[in-house]
Amino acid sequence: MRRALTGRVEEPGGTTVLWRPIGPGEHRLLDEAGWRAFPPRLPDQPIFYPVLNRVYAEQIAQEWNVPASGRGYVTEFRVDTMFCRRYATRRAGGSGIDELWVPAEDLAEFNAHLHGPIAVIAEFGCGFGIAGVG
Repeated sequence: MRRALTGRVEEPGGTTVLWRPIGPGEHRLLDEAGWRAFPPRLPDQPIFYPVLNRVYAEQIAQEWNVPASGRGYVTEFRVDTMFCRRYATRRAGGSGIDELWVPAEDLAEFNAHLHGPIAVIAEFGCGFGIAGVG
């Protein structure tokens, strides 16, 4: 079980901290949802993959979101730890490149286990570095 939980930030209060890099489209949808729920996945997106550390989320926002859409954001949020333990840690690259792979059909239930709002903690864009927002 220990390997399945590698890299997680599990807090004493029963929540797990996760991050998700997003682009402008998902930012708009989160705003429309009051920062309380991630939008449903598109038909060609069978997996929702929050990441297990901020550095990796920032890397994705800068290297993927900014070139694709001109802006990248990093969100931080908390999810019920026992719910998160349903999903094994997936290593997507080297050390620290870890994600949860949540099937798209589980996303509504995932959203129901969020604790508090989803927060934008960093923003990246063409022509400037990081604009820390949290």
